[in-house]
Amino acid sequence: METTKKKSRVLYWILFLASIAAFFEVYNVGGGYCSMILPFNVTFFAMAMDLM
Repeated sequence: METTKKKSRVLYWILFLASIAAFFEVYNVGGGYCSMILPFNVTFFAMAMDLM
């Protein structure tokens, strides 16, 4: 029988929400530079959904 360890993904959800907030803040300040935040958004969302 295999035992699987349940990982806590709360930290990744918090980081995802913080990266979304950073995305909009950078958009307000720098406009086009907000695309530099997208890798963080996608990575933290994938880790929060346990895809990686």
